[in-house]
Amino acid sequence: MVSGGTRAGKRESGACTGGTLARDARAGATGHTVTSAVQEERARARGRTATLQLVVVLGAVNAIGPLSIDMYLPAFPEISRTLGSTASQVQLTLTACVAGLALGQLVVGPLSDRIGRRVPLIAAMTTYSVASLLCAVAPSVPVLIGLRLVQGLAGAGGVVIARAIVRDLHTGAAAVRLFSSLMLVTGLAPILAPLVGGQVLELTTWRGIFVVLAVLSALIALVVLAGLRETLPPERRTRQGMARTLATMGDLLHDRWFVGHALAGGLAFGALFAYISGSSFVLQGVYGVSPQLYSVLFATNGLGLIAGSQVNARLVGRFGPARLLRFGLTAIAVGATALLVVVSVGDLGVGAVLAPMFVIVTSLSFVLPNSTALALADHAAVAGTASALLGVIQFLVGAVSAPVVGAAGTTSAVPMAAVMTVLAFSALVARRGAGTRVLRWRAR
Repeated sequence: MVSGGTRAGKRESGACTGGTLARDARAGATGHTVTSAVQEERARARGRTATLQLVVVLGAVNAIGPLSIDMYLPAFPEISRTLGSTASQVQLTLTACVAGLALGQLVVGPLSDRIGRRVPLIAAMTTYSVASLLCAVAPSVPVLIGLRLVQGLAGAGGVVIARAIVRDLHTGAAAVRLFSSLMLVTGLAPILAPLVGGQVLELTTWRGIFVVLAVLSALIALVVLAGLRETLPPERRTRQGMARTLATMGDLLHDRWFVGHALAGGLAFGALFAYISGSSFVLQGVYGVSPQLYSVLFATNGLGLIAGSQVNARLVGRFGPARLLRFGLTAIAVGATALLVVVSVGDLGVGAVLAPMFVIVTSLSFVLPNSTALALADHAAVAGTASALLGVIQFLVGAVSAPVVGAAGTTSAVPMAAVMTVLAFSALVARRGAGTRVLRWRAR
């Protein structure tokens, strides 16, 4: 009896122990699952924070270009007056900067392929800061023109390396999303730059604007030094010399896919420059809009560009960059045609002009990120060189389109609308000329 009871007790004890172990195992598994879920969420949060930091840093670096162009525009009359020069001479300071932004990319882009991204970027921002300080003490317009060229050459480093870093880290839809996020930051520059420049003029002279640019670029250099890791490891760097770099550019120019998308983005970018250079004269001179209202309208179109870039980022995983690019180019062509019809008919009011302008500017947010991602898709090994060539095409088309609008006259809106229409349809033709290519786009 005792023996049987003992055996029963042991069975009960074993069952109890087994049940306890099972419960402990289940509890341990549950705890492990919870811990893993928490760790995964923390990892995702760290990833989101890192991406946000990258967007802010690269957006600020990329914004140097538009800040260089737009911030001192309100100071043109004062510069002409204080330095005793003509308006056309002062405008050459803008041309010199744009030329520097274009040509500098041909140097900095290939250089960053050879020695990495961080060192050239820090050097470019430091040089830009010094050049800005020298602009602030320029004694004459010819000296200012030369310094603005240097400033543009240095600022080009920020523009080209920011694109190359995105290509180092991502491709396909993920790259488009990051390019679109950069537009959120960069798109604020042309909106805020003239307003900031105007406020600086309330406190000091035009020289103070260049001091602000010097301080800003110095801060960006420090942020890059402290918080931006190298994205191009030594094993992925090219060791080619200048001769080979030129040969690489030649290969890129013979790549139908690259050239087609580079021209599509560049011609659309030229339409934006035509709008920037002509809209002030059209809206204020032809339609009687006040300078204050013009600033509001300009900012509204800029907000459309920012909003569109975020919509593009959300849709690219579903529709792909190629389809969204075609949509953006078609919308620009339709908007430009409508604008040309409106201004040719005349007497339809400023509202009839503003609507197609808004469509054109907003649609650019579907063109620039997608055309850039598509053009760079097959050129990871020479992303800096390819990015440089892409930037040169964009800025050169923009530099040509702006004076064409002015040369055709500013007493009518027709020249601006006509230039924008020609560029829009040319961009569509360039995109068709790129042909088709099967690419594996990553949704994330």
